[in-house]
Amino acid sequence: MNNYQDKMVIQWSENDQCYLVGLPDFPGQEWRTHGDTYIEAVNNGVAVLELLIEDYQLSGEPLPIPSILEEVA
Repeated sequence: MNNYQDKMVIQWSENDQCYLVGLPDFPGQEWRTHGDTYIEAVNNGVAVLELLIEDYQLSGEPLPIPSILEEVA
């Protein structure tokens, strides 16, 4: 797996009966993909992240800057 630094949010949805995956560093829809299990949601999220990065690179757009959690001492 690549060493991505982009934030991935995974949240259970009672309405959809699945885990929803959001990539908040990328503008657009709140939820990008989903999975029936947590692991499936993670894998689908990584696949969508790879496609988004590829699309940005092909269009010549700069990638969004990842929101990194800074550790407070």
